[in-house]
Amino acid sequence: MNTRKIVLGLVGAALIGAVGFGTYSLGMKQGLKQSMNQGVTQGVEPGNGMTTAAPPAPSSGEQKVLYWHDPMVPGQKFDKPGKSPFMDMQLVPVYAGAGDDSGVSISPQVQKNLGVRTAAAVKGSLRSAVTAVGSVAYNDRDVEVVQARSNGFLEKLYVRAVLDQVKKGQPLAQLYVPEWVAAEEEYFSVMRMGAGPEIDALRAGARQRMRLVGMSDAQIRQVTSSGKVQPRITIYAPISGVISELAVREGMTVMSGAALFRINGTASVWVNAEVPENVSAQVRPGTMVEATTPSLAGTTFKGKVGALLPEVNAATRTLKARIELANPRNQLVPGMFVTVSLTPSTSTEVVLVPTEAVIQTGTRSVVMVAQGDGKFSSVDVETGTESGGRTEIRKGLSAGQKVVVSGQFLIDSEASLRGSTARMDDPGPPAAAGAPDAPNAPSAASRADDGKSAAVKTHHAQGKVEKIDRDSITISHGPIPDLKWGAMTMGFKLPGTGLPKNIATGDAVAFDIRAREDGSYEVTRIAPEPAK
Repeated sequence: MNTRKIVLGLVGAALIGAVGFGTYSLGMKQGLKQSMNQGVTQGVEPGNGMTTAAPPAPSSGEQKVLYWHDPMVPGQKFDKPGKSPFMDMQLVPVYAGAGDDSGVSISPQVQKNLGVRTAAAVKGSLRSAVTAVGSVAYNDRDVEVVQARSNGFLEKLYVRAVLDQVKKGQPLAQLYVPEWVAAEEEYFSVMRMGAGPEIDALRAGARQRMRLVGMSDAQIRQVTSSGKVQPRITIYAPISGVISELAVREGMTVMSGAALFRINGTASVWVNAEVPENVSAQVRPGTMVEATTPSLAGTTFKGKVGALLPEVNAATRTLKARIELANPRNQLVPGMFVTVSLTPSTSTEVVLVPTEAVIQTGTRSVVMVAQGDGKFSSVDVETGTESGGRTEIRKGLSAGQKVVVSGQFLIDSEASLRGSTARMDDPGPPAAAGAPDAPNAPSAASRADDGKSAAVKTHHAQGKVEKIDRDSITISHGPIPDLKWGAMTMGFKLPGTGLPKNIATGDAVAFDIRAREDGSYEVTRIAPEPAK
C-alpha cells in the first residue's frame, strides 16, 4: 500500500514538472522574440546583449555655424573645421545666436552662492577734487631790491637781521654821500649870482648835476626849499614784507648800484604742490584751490594754480604745481606744510562704473557684463580717470549696461572651468579638406617648440583680402608650410604703421606675419601681389 502511494506521488510530480517546464520554455521563447524585436528598434544587437545609442536624427531647425575657433585663442576665427594651428585640439564651432564665446550661463542658485552683484554703467562726470601736498615759499613775483644810487658811507642801519618784517615807507638805512655835498654847493653858488638868461642856464645845469649824482627830484626840492646842504639820504622800504637779504652793516662803504636789501612781499605766497602724474591732466593754470595746514586748524586759504611746471620728479612720479594763495594776515610762512585740494574747472559727461567692477590683468582691463537670463560675458574696456570709487570707461561699454561688481572673479573661473570641460568632452568636428589634418598634426611639445621659433621670425604667405577693419584684416591665404597651416581664412592684427593705401578688399596680396605674445598673429608687411 505504501509502495503504491509512493509511486503515484513520483509520477504526479513528474507530470507537474513537465507542464511547468513547457510553460517556462514557451515564455522564454516569446520573451526572447519580443526582446529581439525591440532590440532592432532600439539599437540592440542580438547575440551579445550590448546597447548602442542610435544616432539622433538631424533637426530641421539645426543652428547655423558662424565660424570655428580655438577657445584658447578666441580672437582667431576660421571658416572651416579642423585642427587648431595653436594647440593640439580640434577647432570648436560657434553657432548663430550663441552670443559671445567668452560668455557663461550661471543659474540663479549658483549666482546666489557666488554672491554676484551687478550695477549699471551710468553717465556722469568726475569733478572730484585732486588732493596733493606741498610747502609754502615766497612769491618771487612780489620782490623788491633796494640799491645804492651813489657812493657813500652807511652811517645808520635801522634793520639789523634777515627775516625782519618791515612796512611800506619804513626807514631802512641812512647814508652819507660826499658827492652830494659838492653838487649842492655848486647849486647854491649859482643861486647867489643873481638873475639873467645865462644864470638860469647855469641853475638848470646845477640841478642836472645833482640828478647825475643820484639825488631824486624830491631831494632836490628839499635842498632848494631849505637852502641848506643835505649830505645824507634815508632809504625807505618800497613795499611791506620780510627782509630776505641784508648785504650791509653800519660803517660800510657802499658803491653806486650795490644791492643793500632784498624784500619779499607776504601779501601772497606760493605753494609748490606735488601733483601725481596720473591726475596731472586734470590740473590747469587757473584751477581753483583750497589749502589747509595742520598749524592753522580750521583756517582755509583760497587761491588758484599759477603754473604747472614742465618737469616730472623721477623718484615720486609727480609734477610740481605752483599755486598762488592770498596771505592777508601773514599766517603762511615759507617752509610750512600744507594740503591742497584742486577742483578741475571743467568736466564732461563720461561712462562711469564702480571701480571694483574693473579687473586689471596687467595688460588689459576687463569687466563682466550681465546679459540677462543668467548669462555673463567678459568685455575689454579702456579705462580713464578714477575718483571716489568710480572709474571712467572710455571705450567698451555704454550707459545702461549692467556690470558685475562682486563675484566677477568667480564667474571668470566658472567660465574657464566650463570651457576646459567642454574641450575635454567634445571630440570636435571632423577636419575639412582645407584645414590642417589630424594625422599630420604635431605633438604638443613640437607645437611649443614651433611657437618659440615663430615668436622670433616672420612667415611669408599669399592670399586674398576678404575684409578690412579698423585694427585687423581678414585674409584667405594658402598653406604656410613652416607653421604647418593649411589653406584657411583668418584675421590678423594690422601692422603698427597701418595698412598701405594701395590695399583694398578683394586684392591679391603677399604678406608676412609673426606671432604675438597672446598667441595671435599680426601682419608685419603687406603688398599687392604682382600680376602673373
